[in-house]
Amino acid sequence: MSSNMCTRLLCHVGSGRLSVCFSAGWYARCSSSCHYKVLHSQARAYSSHGRRSDGDSSQGRMQGLSTPVPELDFQLSRLQIDGVLRANEQSVRIPEFDRRGGPSPVLKFESNQLAANSPLEDRRSTATCLQTRGMLFGVFDGHGGHACAQVVSERLHYYIAVAMMSESGLEDLEAAMETLRPVPPILQWYKHHNDYNYRESASLYVNHLRVYWQELLASEEHGDGMSTSEALSYAFQRLDTDLSLEAQVPLANDLMHNTAVQAAFAGCTACVAHVGPDGIYVANAGDCRAVLGVQESDGSWSALPLSQDHNAANTAELQRVHSQHPSSEHQTVIVDDRLLGVLMPLRAFGDVRFKWSRELQQSVLESGGCDLEALNLYQYTPPNYLTPPYLEATPEVTYHRLRPQDRFMILASDGLWDELDNEEAVRLVAEHLTGIHLQAPVSASQRQISLGQMHQLLLRRRARATPALDLNAATHLIRHALGTNEYGEMDQERLAAMLALPDDLARMYRDDITVTVVYFNSSLNKPSRNN
Repeated sequence: MSSNMCTRLLCHVGSGRLSVCFSAGWYARCSSSCHYKVLHSQARAYSSHGRRSDGDSSQGRMQGLSTPVPELDFQLSRLQIDGVLRANEQSVRIPEFDRRGGPSPVLKFESNQLAANSPLEDRRSTATCLQTRGMLFGVFDGHGGHACAQVVSERLHYYIAVAMMSESGLEDLEAAMETLRPVPPILQWYKHHNDYNYRESASLYVNHLRVYWQELLASEEHGDGMSTSEALSYAFQRLDTDLSLEAQVPLANDLMHNTAVQAAFAGCTACVAHVGPDGIYVANAGDCRAVLGVQESDGSWSALPLSQDHNAANTAELQRVHSQHPSSEHQTVIVDDRLLGVLMPLRAFGDVRFKWSRELQQSVLESGGCDLEALNLYQYTPPNYLTPPYLEATPEVTYHRLRPQDRFMILASDGLWDELDNEEAVRLVAEHLTGIHLQAPVSASQRQISLGQMHQLLLRRRARATPALDLNAATHLIRHALGTNEYGEMDQERLAAMLALPDDLARMYRDDITVTVVYFNSSLNKPSRNN
């Protein structure tokens, strides 16, 4: 198959695009004009809400620097701040009816990304399933580089969509490939102009996707296709297996092989939501998160989590990990709330250092023909690496039937959740959606407070009444995550400081942030009068 044909198959892009008024070049101009001027203690004061867990380690690194700390000028203008925040924003309104003539449960979605790492390690992807019904929304948080998140964001939606297709639909795909006819499109993508694909590996991805659907066809039980829940779980596991195998076998050229090895040794967490006529299915592996914004009949709002973080704060997840290894390893499997003392998420794609045997890792790195230094790879085995695998990409799948009061869903990487809790995020989007600023009533304990405390309460209420600066709800969330002070006010100085930090300092105080807000067609979920 030609590379052009492979690229067309993998890059079928829908017409839903939003042109962005500000380019990514704003960030480069803003950063290059800064004069580096902040001590660690001052910069920490600008870190939103002081919630990051890596502050102490950052301080140690900063104190260890022998060179003088340069001075940093945080005087970014409002226009520069807006340019940085809006460079990657996306807003797409979904047609009222899908290709099969049924009403769409999604009205629109708004998305944005803000980098802390250079380059950005998060990825996002949104697509409509063309051979079945429903839309797929994904957020992918990379670590150890962007390679794994990039590959998973390009391929996972295909694996899910193919698993849901009927046997006759898969036969049409195979017949088209055999006769070199145009392949029926599987997905309609909604890409931002800053998104990109590994085009050099397109033929590999198509070939392995074809092997995948051939195996489904060979199964006597496939019939009408997998259920959504089964498809999500199977696709996660199968793609992770393919990432592992591709790094072990000879490929067409060095570039393709290097990409496969990088993707396998890097890692990413993933949270994918399938929104269809029957509701929302969320598949999560790691610490990205999906949260539902619910508006009750009295106008109040609440946050309903649709996923659970897979980290050491999740007791059930700790028990699962410990149960897979001998009791003699109970004290070493999780150390300092990290897997083997190294990795915070307890489920992830890639990360073969936590899955392969020592011998396999050594064989691939030494005899694979890779330039390890150029790929930023090195031979390293986590401590107490006794009974691998320690990590898996099996997702936890949840289902929620859409109701009239379910207004929107927030899908975001942990960079947002480090700064905002579920309730704060839902409140911000609700206020952005309705234009009504939610004020909590004065509690009984607050009725006897000092004048100073009353002043602080009034400041918080005044801050909430400030009009939104952004049309895009995802941008609104990122702005408030980084710029809100202890009174709930938008602090321009704090926000400018967080955005002006140079590449080598930014990751010490915040993480990459990726947010997608999905708005639902609530009228579809209202019970009929006859019922």
